[in-house]
Amino acid sequence: MEVILREDIEKLGVRGQVIKVASGYARNFLLPKRMAVAATESNKKIVEQERQAHLRKEVKVQGEAEDLAKIMTGATVRIVQKAGENDQLFGSVTSKDIAEALSAQDYNIDRRKIQLDDPIRQLGEYKVPVRLHKDVTVEITVVVAKEE
Repeated sequence: MEVILREDIEKLGVRGQVIKVASGYARNFLLPKRMAVAATESNKKIVEQERQAHLRKEVKVQGEAEDLAKIMTGATVRIVQKAGENDQLFGSVTSKDIAEALSAQDYNIDRRKIQLDDPIRQLGEYKVPVRLHKDVTVEITVVVAKEE
C-alpha cells in the first residue's frame, strides 16, 4: 500500500515522502496515528501544503535555537553534591539535575535535550552537550563540587 508520510519517521522516511508499506502496518499503525495518509492526488496536494508550512515553522524554530546557543555558549553550571573519599559522589548527577541548575540561571531547557551518556559519579568539571535543535548543539560546562 502506498502512503504519504505526514511526519518524519525513523528508518522509514521523511515528511511528504511517498512510500510503499505493508497494508496491515498502514491500516493498523500509520493511518490511525495520523502519521501518514493514503497516496491519492488530493492528499498529495494537502500534504505538500502541510510540508511547506512545516518548513517555514522549522526555519523559525532553528533560528531561535541558534540565538539561544549564542547566549548559552560558555555557560557554566555548578552543582553541589555530597561526596565521600576519593571524590566519589554518594548519588549521581543526571540530566534532570543539570536541567534544574540551568533553570535556576533562567535557561529553560528540557532535560531530554541534555545529551548526558551516563550519570556523573565523580567530582570535577565536565563538558556536556545540549541539543537545542536537530542541527544546533551547544556545549556547557558542568562543575560538580563537594558539599561542605
